[in-house]
Amino acid sequence: MSVPTLGPAREELPGTDLRLLGNLLTAEQRERGSDLVVGPRASATAATPGEVVRNDDLVRVTGFENLQQALLLRFLTEVGELAHLGHPTYGSRLHELVGQPNTPATRDRARLYALQALSAEPRVAQVRRLTVTTDPTDRTTILVDAAVVAIDRVTELNLVIPVPLAGGAL
Repeated sequence: MSVPTLGPAREELPGTDLRLLGNLLTAEQRERGSDLVVGPRASATAATPGEVVRNDDLVRVTGFENLQQALLLRFLTEVGELAHLGHPTYGSRLHELVGQPNTPATRDRARLYALQALSAEPRVAQVRRLTVTTDPTDRTTILVDAAVVAIDRVTELNLVIPVPLAGGAL
């Protein structure tokens, strides 16, 4: 008797990708032209005397870290920015808030834009919490705080995305 498979292993569901962001916890900003992260190769080969061997390789993210990076990249990308690549609806509208005053209406729009972006991610099964507050250290920045559950998961993934209203890139 064969045992039925239930699909990919739980850790595989969020997938694997190349690491494009340096710090996934602080939603560090992308710098154009420096997207790939390089680190030590997992199985480095020893160099012969006098030979210089680069033991660097592209860094990968898997599991929850991959989903976290995917969500951060979605927030950091303007809707329509990838239209020329066939993804006209990918991204978020949070960039539209730059230059707006930090008011309840602006925070409500940020919540709507964040919810739209999270809802468009196919690996997100549920948004359990989504709040937008003023950064206590900078009144010109709002914080989008989200707790999401990935498909076939129970554990929440928590994200905090700073949105600068005073200017600058997301």
